[in-house]
Amino acid sequence: MVSLKKNPRSKFYELLQAQIRNEFHAAQQYVAVAVWFDGKDLPQLAKHFYQQSLEERNHAMALVQYLLDTGHHVEIPDVPEVRNDFSDIREPIVLALEQEREVEADFKQLAKAARDEDDFTGEQFVQWFLKEQVEEIASMNRLLNVVDMAKGNVFDVEQFLFRESVGEDTDSTMPPVAGGKL
Repeated sequence: MVSLKKNPRSKFYELLQAQIRNEFHAAQQYVAVAVWFDGKDLPQLAKHFYQQSLEERNHAMALVQYLLDTGHHVEIPDVPEVRNDFSDIREPIVLALEQEREVEADFKQLAKAARDEDDFTGEQFVQWFLKEQVEEIASMNRLLNVVDMAKGNVFDVEQFLFRESVGEDTDSTMPPVAGGKL
């Protein structure tokens, strides 16, 4: 039987383990947002956030794979409660934008910790996620701008999402995902 060696848990690896929780929480929050949109008969917004949920799940599993590949113990955490109710279509998108900004700050902290510990491999690993956050924030900002310009006409937003591929790019440079990418 092969067992994982027990590498020391540096600050970087502790933050990485915490980020797994953050990514799974983001995935669950996006499912809640998608279900809310589905319940409002807004299929394009629902589809967009179901896709966002899968991306966040894949990010969590890429972090898991990196920990496994570097011989670290992995714990799959519980996730905080998610928000399920919103007053209008703008509210969940604002929540998503705030969430993406928080994730960016988390990955910056991870990059700094790796750099401070001279963990060059860890720092290099985190770079992909930093690049991804630029795209995620821009995408969510764009969607929020469209919602604001639509001035309450949700069908304009639905039409925009049907026409455009917001946040649906596949990136072949993404780190490997434990269990395979969904």
